[in-house]
Amino acid sequence: MASEPSLRAPDVAHVASGAGRPAALVLPSFEAIYEEHFDLVFRNIRRLGVPEAMIDDGVQEVFLVIHRRLSSFEGRSSIKTWVLSIVARVAKDCRRSVRRKSPHLRGEGPVEPDTTADEARPDPHASAERKEGVRLLHKLLDMLDDEKRAVLVLAELEQQSTREIAEVLGENVNTIQARLRVARQEFDQAAQRERARDEWRLR
Repeated sequence: MASEPSLRAPDVAHVASGAGRPAALVLPSFEAIYEEHFDLVFRNIRRLGVPEAMIDDGVQEVFLVIHRRLSSFEGRSSIKTWVLSIVARVAKDCRRSVRRKSPHLRGEGPVEPDTTADEARPDPHASAERKEGVRLLHKLLDMLDDEKRAVLVLAELEQQSTREIAEVLGENVNTIQARLRVARQEFDQAAQRERARDEWRLR
């Protein structure tokens, strides 16, 4: 699936409204947020365990929530952190719905690369390697429980700090740090098992 074009949205800024008066929060438009963060939303809906068949609905739901809540955004975090917190909640709701109604959908379907930055100069060999790498990534992420998966995705793939992750997930920093340590250990162990299986198959 080709990603939407990514344009730079204006940064959220506090602009002084005058001496002795409170600063006014200047928000980017919904359209600017959509253009800036579509790729972020799309790739993380899948990374956070939403089945392929539900990704489009999940992405749509995220932007509906953003549109509905944008006017109440208070600027206590960055727009990116706020968007990721909505992604995390929507993904959680999607997973819960799958487990309740259609457990056979979990992890099912082809996995597309997270971005399409190299489409202008396609390299079949590099494309095949990338697709295999993304497939393996999602397979390993599927082995983690939801809480560990979320912190690992945000820390390792989105390069969020533990404080930012705590804001996204509504947890305290110490909890996030402890969970991330365990998530990294479990991911590494799962990766080692996959490598061992591959080596066995090649014998």
